[in-house]
Amino acid sequence: RELSDAGATHLLDYVDPARLKPLFLSLDKDRQASVLLQSRIRTAMLILRSLSESEREEALNSLPARVKTEYLELLEFPERTAGRYMDRLGTRYRTDQTVGEALDLLRGSSAQRTRSLYLVTEDDVLAGRVDLQDMALADPATPMAELLNITQEVASLTSTEEDLVDLFEKSRVDSIPVVDHDHKLLGIIRYGNLFQAAEEAATAGIQRMVGASADERALSTPLFAVKRRLVWLHLHLLTAFLAAPVVRSPESTIAQFTALAILLPVVAGQSGNAGSQALAVTMRGLALKEISTLQWRAVLSKELQIGGINGLALALTCGLGVWAWSQSSGLALVIAIAMLTAMVMAGISGALVPMILQRLGQDPATASSIILTTVTDVSGFLAFLGTATLLSGLL
Repeated sequence: RELSDAGATHLLDYVDPARLKPLFLSLDKDRQASVLLQSRIRTAMLILRSLSESEREEALNSLPARVKTEYLELLEFPERTAGRYMDRLGTRYRTDQTVGEALDLLRGSSAQRTRSLYLVTEDDVLAGRVDLQDMALADPATPMAELLNITQEVASLTSTEEDLVDLFEKSRVDSIPVVDHDHKLLGIIRYGNLFQAAEEAATAGIQRMVGASADERALSTPLFAVKRRLVWLHLHLLTAFLAAPVVRSPESTIAQFTALAILLPVVAGQSGNAGSQALAVTMRGLALKEISTLQWRAVLSKELQIGGINGLALALTCGLGVWAWSQSSGLALVIAIAMLTAMVMAGISGALVPMILQRLGQDPATASSIILTTVTDVSGFLAFLGTATLLSGLL
């Protein structure tokens, strides 16, 4: 069954980004224009960016000149800025209107879950905000200007996601107006839109940490997922080979004491887990602006202490377990020393890897996990096999 234009627009708001292009192109030209006019700016930008240059030009040419110009300007804005999150102004409310006139306009608009209206002057300059509760209690003949509240916090088109979060925390309102350099009202950012964007950014970061694309979804096509993941899997394979020489060097020790081959994954596995914990906490701190790269010494000191304490506890537990299993005090000492060393190295890696990447201008979520895996594997193998080689006389 064919959806209405409104239904198609709503569907594209929630569809897998990988399927946006084929679904949009399956519509006829008139419906494409209608969808672009009715959709949220974020969805419209995702659609337009997924198209080829000729397809994008054709889609834009079907729009009114004003909307086409607006979209062309928005396409120039980087990701996670106010221009991507704001809703267009379908109706403008002016200071010279009465409450009754403004309510009539509101009833005829498509606005939903609106708690306040932003008023503009005849020149479209932002004048302030009026709460709907005040309007509901006022006489219909009351001038809107009498209910006006001055708006302190405003955003520009290039305000970052972090700037917008700060504005919402300061103002404690449900929406923030977006203005140009002349203070003319351009649009409104709803708290729900920003919250959804922040949520998507956080979940995308989780996917990037393990080498999956940020735009992959649970029901994306297998080919789409393979194209996004295969590059990172090859990179991971390449870095994994870095651990091979570490194992090869003391191979005679491993051949002589087969128990080492059994216990080797224990140290490497614990090192990887500890490193992932430190990495997750550090990346969260960077994402929420709790820390900056200038505080690397404090973060490193904390993770060193954690690694040392956890390492001592695990070294004692693991050493006792290996002694009970093998009746070899030398083997128990080797794994205890290796466990302590590996845990400390894991803490150092988890703290420094994301900070170094961010300092270099890279997204820590993109490569931290792969680098950390390599470092913890190499350090775990080196700690265990190196200690075993040095203390081979006790085995």
